[in-house]
Formats: sequence, C-alpha cells, structure tokens
Amino acid sequence: MQMISIEYILECMDDEKNYLGDLWQTCLNNKKRFKKSKLKEILKKMEVLGHIKKHGYKDEAYYVKYYHYSLEEHIGFVNNNIFTYESKINSAIKNLENKKIFLDISKDLSSHKFSKYTKSDYESLLTSMTSMFELASSILWTKENSEDKELKKELSKCFKQINEFMEEINRRLLEGRKTQERIVLQREFTGKIPKVGHLKI
Repeated sequence: MQMISIEYILECMDDEKNYLGDLWQTCLNNKKRFKKSKLKEILKKMEVLGHIKKHGYKDEAYYVKYYHYSLEEHIGFVNNNIFTYESKINSAIKNLENKKIFLDISKDLSSHKFSKYTKSDYESLLTSMTSMFELASSILWTKENSEDKELKKELSKCFKQINEFMEEINRRLLEGRKTQERIVLQREFTGKIPKVGHLKI
C-alpha cells in the first residue's frame, strides 16, 4: 500500500466541476498517471471523509470540493463516520476474540496461513481499521489547516475518542495470544496507519 496526500488531491481540483478524465490527467503519482480504477478509489475515500462531493452518474459524474456549512454539520459528519467504523470493527473483533487467527506462522514471521474460520472477519477488521485510521489522519489534517478554534476543539475530542477506541481494540485482540501472533498482528496494524493528511491506497 502507498500513501496519497489529501492536500495534493485537493490541489489538483478546480473550484468548480472536476470530471474524472480531467483529474486523471492532472493528478500524477510520482510523475505518472494513476490507473483510473485507483483514482476512483482515492476519490471515493475523499468523498467518504467529506473532502469532496460527487454529483451525477457515470460519464456525467463530476466532483467538487466540499465544505461543511456549519460546525454542527461538520462534527456530526465525523461522528457518524466514527460510529460506522466502530460498529464494523466491534462486529469483526467479536468473532476474532479468543480464536486462533493464523494456523501457521513462518519462523521469520514473513508469512502465515489463515484459519478458514477467521479469515473473512480478519480482513473485515483490517479494512475497517484502515478506514478509522484514515479518518483520524483526516481529522488531524483538518485541525492543522483550520483557524476555527471551536472546530479544532471538537475535532480534538473526536480524535481522542478514536484513539481510546483503537487502543482498546488492540488490547482485546492481542490479549492472551502467543508472541509470534502478537508480532504479526501488530505489524499488520501498524502498516495500516497513514501519515497525517494521507490515505492508504
């Protein structure tokens, strides 16, 4: 996975309508164009996080930079995302607690085999954790780029809630596991954490 800057994607966009084809030509990844499927994935994540908004369908679809109109709307949007990801993570973790996730782990910890009974829940957990980490990254970036003191204060509360929740999830999942499995799990979790203001693609 690689990290994509939220700010860079926004800088590639005009203030008005932004069609996928135009963005595909202007948004470069290490001086090369993104695959359109990858760019769509990035734009979808940007929309979920509230940075842009999609209008229209198929070839007529376009994106605009999206700004929340009030403090209440902005924080409500963030809290709704937090609740969604917490629910998905809790659902997955419930099926993984006290169960062996990996049937076999290599001596150098570089490879492992999944238990068929936990693979789908584990993948769901990683996907939801990635989304939560990206939300936290987005919150911190918004705080850094906002001059609204009240917004920054409320976003700090949101970030604290995410941080405490993820620490508890980490504790629940690692508790009682053998050293090898703990190392592999922690390595995979750490790999899902983007830098501030970035997405994991």
